[in-house]
Amino acid sequence: MKRPTIADIAQRAGVSKGAVSYALNGQRGVSEATRRRILAIAEEIGWNPHSAARALSGAAADTIGLALRRPARVLGFEPFYMELISGVEAELSGRSYALMLQIVADASAEVEVYRRWWGERRVDGVLICDLRVGDPRIPVVTDLRLPAVVVGGPEGVGDVPHVWNDDAAALVETVEYLAALGHRRIARVAGLPDLWHTRVRAGAFQGACARLGVRHALTIGTDYSGEEGARATRRLLSGEARPTAVIYDNDVMAIAGLGVAQEMGLSVPGDLSIVAFDDSPLCRLVHPALTALARDIPAYGALAARQLLAAVAGQSVGSVQDATAKLVPRASTARPVSST
Repeated sequence: MKRPTIADIAQRAGVSKGAVSYALNGQRGVSEATRRRILAIAEEIGWNPHSAARALSGAAADTIGLALRRPARVLGFEPFYMELISGVEAELSGRSYALMLQIVADASAEVEVYRRWWGERRVDGVLICDLRVGDPRIPVVTDLRLPAVVVGGPEGVGDVPHVWNDDAAALVETVEYLAALGHRRIARVAGLPDLWHTRVRAGAFQGACARLGVRHALTIGTDYSGEEGARATRRLLSGEARPTAVIYDNDVMAIAGLGVAQEMGLSVPGDLSIVAFDDSPLCRLVHPALTALARDIPAYGALAARQLLAAVAGQSVGSVQDATAKLVPRASTARPVSST
């Protein structure tokens, strides 16, 4: 887990540290082929020649990195990330660590951020969020030997330590509750389809619906924004087999969906029951108050930060399961007027 040094480059290249120094500084003393090989290895392991002094010193940065691949317009009003970051910050500040946050456009940009941060000794480790199917970040942090903890899993994490909660169990509990109320047409407005937790929730939703005799079970993917949540809700409520209940993957979309139902003259919960994943204060401020899956997100962030600091300190860390979200029934769910 230590930062890459000139000695690491020399070992991989099979040359002396002096030869590495010549190559990195553009000096004579090595062949062009050797120079190219050394530069390629330096880039591969995340060593930045412009930060040579810090690399040689091996000094700790006392900083943890978090790169988020989400549109800034979504992050600006999504309570989940605000609460997660507040928990991370609370844990880090108590250890005199700082949090470096950066918004990135895509996977390649995020990987480049990790390489730069680690090569320039800007961070001591990173938190990885929004785990994706076939996520390229996992092999990169492994190859860089960059201390990392995934906020998510347990699927798709490789050997990288991770903290996770059982989204499948939470979805099953929700479908069982709605089915017990008499709902047989249930829809789900989901998040980004390539996220692992979206896939896990989708599998749990379809499995539970099939087992409980829910005849119409439809999932629509979105980008988690209120606009996309509203658009998906209009599509669902305008169809012939209109659902009597909708589960939303976050609270922002659930509130947008509530507005669309009211806009279309539907009663909540009389004509439509609504459930939100993640129980922020917003769920309790709207009318009717939203039934939600509640979990302690700041505590989840603090747990991830503690695990990462342990990894940075050289301790052995692995998988830690956090508490499963619990269903909190409120005024937005009831028996359907008609279950046919």
